[in-house]
Amino acid sequence: MNVAHELVALLERFAARAPLPRVRALHLPPAAMANTKAGEFCAIELDDGSLGLSYVLLDASTKRLVTDGGDPSLGLEGADALALARWFTGAPGARRALGFAAVNALTRCLFDRAGFVPGASTDSIGMLAPQATDHIGMIGLFPPLVKGIVNAGARLTVVELRADLAGDRGGYRVTTDRGELATCNKVIATSTMLLNDSLDTMLAACPQARSFALIGPGAGCLPDPLFARGVTLMGGTWITDREAFCATLAIGASWSAAARKVVIRREDYPGFEALLDRL
Repeated sequence: MNVAHELVALLERFAARAPLPRVRALHLPPAAMANTKAGEFCAIELDDGSLGLSYVLLDASTKRLVTDGGDPSLGLEGADALALARWFTGAPGARRALGFAAVNALTRCLFDRAGFVPGASTDSIGMLAPQATDHIGMIGLFPPLVKGIVNAGARLTVVELRADLAGDRGGYRVTTDRGELATCNKVIATSTMLLNDSLDTMLAACPQARSFALIGPGAGCLPDPLFARGVTLMGGTWITDREAFCATLAIGASWSAAARKVVIRREDYPGFEALLDRL
């Protein structure tokens, strides 16, 4: 069973324990932001105010969610949130992205009902604490994160899909060959891997990694299947002001003031069973 199916199976157990809220709305950035950083994420909102994010610049299909302003034929308003979450297990393109957002929204619903609040993030690099003796792998180039790693004296290898970015960059290396992650003892990766279903492949490419941090606003799902596979930390976005978040997303403005960055470390997480017992 892959990660998507495992996540939905856990949410089905949640649904069997208590009634779930339905979908209230799909929130999108403005169409003009479709190819910019401000247009990277959409959100599914549930009737109880729970919000779940998903990346929408993965491919042409997901981008059309933003440029077309959503598709009324999807019938999301008032929809069964669990049925929408099942789209994550096999629906194509934009529907899979929306399914992932629903998975994240239902996860937030469970966390709130169980009284679980992740801890605050202390940095932007998955608490990897880079040292001069480290070989750090980065899956997907995060330019703002590079400086802190390189300045610590760590060796940095970045694996990218884009061949035009490959090469030595003065202090770090960008490659399209995931085999170069084999000697990394610490890895940081984007949660977009959950959308393109590459997590298992990339974990297998990092057999020496003692730390594997999955980060990004889309890292809002239940971490149990990820931790079982070797992820050690999940760093995501916790919406603290629903109204402000929705308003700023709609105009393409920064929603950082309406949210905070959080982390769930494998050793600190109580686990799905414990959360379910709290309901």
